[in-house]
Amino acid sequence: MTFKDLGIIHPILKAIEAEGYTTPTPIQEQAIPILLKRKDLLGCAQTGTGKTAAFAIPILQHMSLNRQAEKGKRKIHALVVTPTRELAIQIGESFNTYGKFTGLKSTVIFGGVKQGAQTTALNRGIDILVATPGRLLDLIDQGYISLNDIQYSVLDEADQMLDMGFIHDIKKIIAKLPTKRQSLFFSATMPQDIVKLSRQILGDPEKITIKPEQTTAEKVEQTLYYVSKKSKPKLLEHLLKEVSYESTLVFSRTKHGADKIVKGLDRAGIKAAAIHGNKSQNARQRALGDFKDGKLKVLVATDIAARGIDVSGLELVVNYDLPNVPETYVHRIGRTGRAAASGIALSFCNNEEKPYLKDIQKLIGQRIDVIDEHPFPDDGTEDTPSENKKQQRPPRRGPKPSSSAKSGEEKTFKKKRRSFPPRNR
Repeated sequence: MTFKDLGIIHPILKAIEAEGYTTPTPIQEQAIPILLKRKDLLGCAQTGTGKTAAFAIPILQHMSLNRQAEKGKRKIHALVVTPTRELAIQIGESFNTYGKFTGLKSTVIFGGVKQGAQTTALNRGIDILVATPGRLLDLIDQGYISLNDIQYSVLDEADQMLDMGFIHDIKKIIAKLPTKRQSLFFSATMPQDIVKLSRQILGDPEKITIKPEQTTAEKVEQTLYYVSKKSKPKLLEHLLKEVSYESTLVFSRTKHGADKIVKGLDRAGIKAAAIHGNKSQNARQRALGDFKDGKLKVLVATDIAARGIDVSGLELVVNYDLPNVPETYVHRIGRTGRAAASGIALSFCNNEEKPYLKDIQKLIGQRIDVIDEHPFPDDGTEDTPSENKKQQRPPRRGPKPSSSAKSGEEKTFKKKRRSFPPRNR
């Protein structure tokens, strides 16, 4: 099947062909016909499957045909809400690319920057708005945005929005939308809280599930290094000096960890940059731009910031920290296994991360090959967190607690231990 077979109008088809695309991805092939019939859609698909085009193309087609009959200042008829600035920018670029011959105007708004340029674009009038939740609600409160004329709404990367604490913002946005609209809901995973949220947004939706996990895992060469936590920096430096990849994406579980990795690489003479939520928008875009242009060979990112990274020809992914959500591992390695491309993914695993490794291997249905021959093998001498805790505990002063009090103290300690290491940020 080709895009021409999907019934796409000439202006959009011309833009698609100009980009060199002729064959739709599975989600595009399934979603576009449904959306052209103006039905609601619940889609389960990870980043990198082509879902942005799957919802952007039908929205552009509907609006292009309706725009011909509409006069006066442009009103916002389509809203796409997404969790991160990078992903919002990427979606905005897709709308501009596929809609460049339609005459439709779109803009992107997000926090972390001054709002002047964004409000100027809004005041001029736009047809399509791509936004992060916080900045959207802020500009609605200031009177710059009205959602009264929305005909098409998209909630993208819903699972990540819930992980980032946007649930209350999402509910506020939904309450401001007109009842009569076409609604699209996309999430990489479908836990119960996501299903519950989708029911609040969608009427009687069509459902699509794209499962690229197995194909992604199969076409990416995966290897595993058992290494102690303290030796991870040395192993990363060693590997980056030994291999000659032009582009390497390193995943850290935390923002602080990402900065620490970059500082260590800089000391080793390896130029790198980090992107995460604490970096300014200019710093993030500069680092990402340099990485895409080949000026920077190593980029260190947290999972949330990496949702907007789409680098063609990415050669190597390094899981410096194993994720505690197995689906996240698949999303990470999928960065280097896009479309028909293959790639390489290296993962570091210390003693604390072995339960995560077990869950990952269960999800992908295969055991990851272990590399035993490396200069920094885990010799098993690294203290476990419980041992460290015991050694660092100061001498008890005062009366000895009762057995019931001691039992409560132990329960509290065990409860705290289960929450470590921290969830993805």
